[in-house]
Amino acid sequence: MVFIKEESEDMKIEESFRVKHEDTEEQTDLMAPKEESQDLNENKEKNLRDEKHHDFITEEKSFSCSQSKTISMRKKAQKTGSRKYTCFQCGKSFTYHGNLYVHMSVHTGEKPFTCQRCGKGYTQNESLKVHMRSHTGEKPFPCQQCGKSFIRKEYLKVHARVHTEEKPYICPQCGKGFSHRAAMYPHMRTHTGEKPFTCQQCGQSFTEKGNLQVHMRIHTGEKPFICQQCGQRFTQKHYLKSHMSIHTGESPFTCHQCGKSFTQNGSLKVHIKIHNGENFFTCQQCGKIFFRKSCLKSHMRVHTEEKPYTCTQCGKKFKHSAAINRHMHIHTGEKPHTCQQCGKCFIDKGSLKVHMRIHTGEKPFTCTQCGKSFSQKEHLKSHMRIHTGEKPYTCPAPTTVCVISVE
Repeated sequence: MVFIKEESEDMKIEESFRVKHEDTEEQTDLMAPKEESQDLNENKEKNLRDEKHHDFITEEKSFSCSQSKTISMRKKAQKTGSRKYTCFQCGKSFTYHGNLYVHMSVHTGEKPFTCQRCGKGYTQNESLKVHMRSHTGEKPFPCQQCGKSFIRKEYLKVHARVHTEEKPYICPQCGKGFSHRAAMYPHMRTHTGEKPFTCQQCGQSFTEKGNLQVHMRIHTGEKPFICQQCGQRFTQKHYLKSHMSIHTGESPFTCHQCGKSFTQNGSLKVHIKIHNGENFFTCQQCGKIFFRKSCLKSHMRVHTEEKPYTCTQCGKKFKHSAAINRHMHIHTGEKPHTCQQCGKCFIDKGSLKVHMRIHTGEKPFTCTQCGKSFSQKEHLKSHMRIHTGEKPYTCPAPTTVCVISVE
């Protein structure tokens, strides 16, 4: 919910290349050495001559079985001093016709190189080789500063900006800088208000496709990120990473002003606002203050009664994603939170936390009037009625009057 945008640096880096080449995998080919392009040229040249119709031309030759089409295509060829191979359909030029051959798949939709494991198709063999690393887990390009590895050299280059703090992509409207092109494009939509990615189930819209994909897990119940120590599942990689601090006890994000440590960078950023005296987000209806804008947005559903999250199995609606996630356990019968002392299982973490007070004897809720303590807030709330005299529950049955006749 709050951390969708921070789910994974890998997602951002990969998306930056998808934005640049969303409909084609020309990137790898165009970055390949000239010798490789020439080899591709030699391998594909014979096939190019044999095809019946071609949508591309060169300044030296035009490959076509139709003489009239050849003349027409020659007229439309780009005439430059250097040797160029030009696409007849879009006018783009290439130094090697092997590159042009690969480019033509953009128009034809052909993807001759198929992954034998998952069936995904590619226009280039090199792209297929890179894709195979997602199955083998191979990441041959490690960062020398932090040790993180990547499947592509280009991804490593983009990642390096985390350390150098280089931000080459500048928003023309507000001047804000970004390390990834993919990060700048969604930012531009904050100026235009555009949210082109819409959930077909609940109608909620998003500025990024990745955010929609993460959101869809609310409806599908998918939790692809699994903790290897306790088996708990998460919808986002960020949540798993944060959860791991429970096992490691690590709090890597430390405030330089007061020394307080946090398991999440987002929590540290919110904490820093306290020192800086920055403005928080206030609900205009009830005056409640929130550290994050997203928390205020979620809170507003209390007033609007909006329930955007719908259970796909029973149709019940919920205000928050956490509520629907807990509800889904009713259908699946899953109780992922187990007490280590007695083995009792619970649907949500909060219930386990309350249960643990039975073993620890903790009673954090104390009555200010008589000093009596309770393990749950609801129990304290009920107890307070003894002092206030409040009786909120009324019997719905009408009062019955009995008339006794005495002779």
